[in-house]
Amino acid sequence: MGRKVVVAVCTLNQWALDFEGNLSRILQSVQEAKELGATYRTGPELEICGYSCEDHFHEPDTFLHSWQVLAELLKSSTCKDMLIDVGMPVQHRNVSYNCRVAFLNKRILLIRPKMMLCEDGNYRETRWFSPWTKERQVEDYYLPRMITAITNQTTVPIGDAVIATKDTCIGFEICEELWNPQSRHVPLGLDGVEIVSNGSGSYMELRKAYVTVDLVKSATFKSGGAYLFSNLRGCDGQRIYFNGCSCVAVNGEIVARGLQFALHDVEVVAATIDLEDIRSYRSQLRSRSHLAASSAPFPRIDADFALSEGDEPHLVASPPLDWKYLTPEEEIELGPACWLWDYLRRSGQGGFFLPLSGGVDSTSTACIVFSMCTQICDAVQKGESQVLYDVRKILCQADYTPSDPMELCNRLLVTCYMATENSSQETKQRASQLASEIGSYHFPIVIDAAVSAVVGIFTTATNFVPKFRSKGGCPRQNLALQNIQARLRMVLSYLFAQLVLWVRGRPGGLLVLGSSNVDEALRGYVTKYDCSSADVNPIGGVSKTDLKAFLHYAKNRFFLPSLSEILQAPPTAELEPLTDGQITQTDEQDMGMTYAELSEFGRLRKTHHCGPYSMFQKLVHAWSDKCTPQEVAEKVKHFFRCYAINRHKMTVLTPSYHAETYSPDDNRFDHRPFLYRVHWNWQFRAIDEAVSQMTKDKRSSADRTQQKQDPMGSNNSIASNLSAPFNMRRDRKGVLI
Repeated sequence: MGRKVVVAVCTLNQWALDFEGNLSRILQSVQEAKELGATYRTGPELEICGYSCEDHFHEPDTFLHSWQVLAELLKSSTCKDMLIDVGMPVQHRNVSYNCRVAFLNKRILLIRPKMMLCEDGNYRETRWFSPWTKERQVEDYYLPRMITAITNQTTVPIGDAVIATKDTCIGFEICEELWNPQSRHVPLGLDGVEIVSNGSGSYMELRKAYVTVDLVKSATFKSGGAYLFSNLRGCDGQRIYFNGCSCVAVNGEIVARGLQFALHDVEVVAATIDLEDIRSYRSQLRSRSHLAASSAPFPRIDADFALSEGDEPHLVASPPLDWKYLTPEEEIELGPACWLWDYLRRSGQGGFFLPLSGGVDSTSTACIVFSMCTQICDAVQKGESQVLYDVRKILCQADYTPSDPMELCNRLLVTCYMATENSSQETKQRASQLASEIGSYHFPIVIDAAVSAVVGIFTTATNFVPKFRSKGGCPRQNLALQNIQARLRMVLSYLFAQLVLWVRGRPGGLLVLGSSNVDEALRGYVTKYDCSSADVNPIGGVSKTDLKAFLHYAKNRFFLPSLSEILQAPPTAELEPLTDGQITQTDEQDMGMTYAELSEFGRLRKTHHCGPYSMFQKLVHAWSDKCTPQEVAEKVKHFFRCYAINRHKMTVLTPSYHAETYSPDDNRFDHRPFLYRVHWNWQFRAIDEAVSQMTKDKRSSADRTQQKQDPMGSNNSIASNLSAPFNMRRDRKGVLI
């Protein structure tokens, strides 16, 4: 009796509706799995059509082309003598399902629909699919005639069933079913299923990689078994980045794993599993065995096939391994860079254009592009032919082979310092130094003439001359003059992005990169249609705090000494006049809050679902060591006023790499109105009442304490006189007695 089997999990960088490319990558993964000795291959969710087809799932064409791809897989000799399951959409009795389709030697064994759909975060699966609700039931699915011509099958089972081979039993979960409190792997394991396969479409968020790993390990820890987790990786046409981490777990231990971030499109990881290890592990779990004895059975689909090959004395079961998690700084270095690479090579453009101000945000974006160039050179040196093909296609140079990240960055990234009379020499120098260190094609320009021309048009039309606040203007004039500079930079960015490659003698254009962070978007501290408006933004989902930590890391990782000075400089927009050549405007002063406070507001608003009153109730205790209740109340009110006034800006937010759980992205992740009653009368009144009650409670508590300390009351005039200055000092500090 065979006991050792080799299984393969696949990480694929698929692209929505790229049926030809998706088919090619699936076949490559099958071939690589065979070369690793695997007899069972599983892949990620909806791998045939791509996960992010979205409303294309309402189109009959998407289902038709998915069946056509499956037909090619069934006919391919590459798929011979291997049990394979793939992800694709299937319509059954006019209902659309997200399915796994298992086949073997030109015969479909089972269509297994997803039973628990995901609706949180960026997921909206019930918009396109329905869950299969008939537990442990199957029905006949009538195959398309093109499939019948290959398999000689008219119907196949569809539903909640498992596959029984000659030596083991295989069951299925699909993505969300692993996260759900009533995960299917529990009853599957109780019914004797020894291998559970999960095709997933899980995207990355900072500091969240451990969640999936812990779930996969726990799926086999309590009841034993093998768990095969296959995930997508890359940008398949949306703001999210699927973060790989495909893995195999056995009896609560990870025995094989794939990378979280990488540029290559196909990664196959194989593991050798000893089925007897699963059986012995389960037999010692007595409570589990008692439950299993009364477990309701799943329909079993028999397969005349064995995953094992006799005794296999040469096979050694894969040992457990330690999962080394990336730091947040490493995730920022690698994730957005890979996302940018996918976007660039699939957009047909020739590189990137970045307005480089010399501040933390644009510097972070530039460093991420440099990280992308570094990864490209590493991949080419490792023999990744697809990466080399894509680079040559982007640069329109068939004989080019990148070897130096700085040289490649010079070809792919154009940076420009757009100065006005309000720009300082320090930021200009920092931008120039950074550009020289990463190798970007850099040049400075002065846009004062354009600014003056626009102001002149206004003055000619109205006979009014707007002035900065420092020169006697009102706040409206001051803000309008700042916004002119910011918006002209956006206009000029697109002009240069379209024509710079013409100047350099290359065809095509450039993608404009944005560089506003998640905190500024949340606060609305961006000018609508300024340089925050771009084609894509790799840092739009990252906080200011994390970006600073990333730059500290990048300084040593890429040897960029200019980052030290950039990090030490106070964040500033440099849109108001200088004083003696020095900046007078800083971001935190303009916002009326620190970036640390802004991150806290963001997490409470989105991640913890706090309105103004709930946020106050949490912060009044969290910040009790540094703020009075009245101060906390004013900070919360100020944030929500600014948030309400500026929420409309989120409707035109540049598509950004999703990384943070409190992202205000209006497209899908954060569904809110964009027209608010900015005074929040009812909510703020509740905060005021809470502050008033806290003040009364504190005064009463202080009175009781004073009575205990001075039972004689005011008769002791000396004590009363001594305590008065102390009480007055406490009053001035805002502590009410």
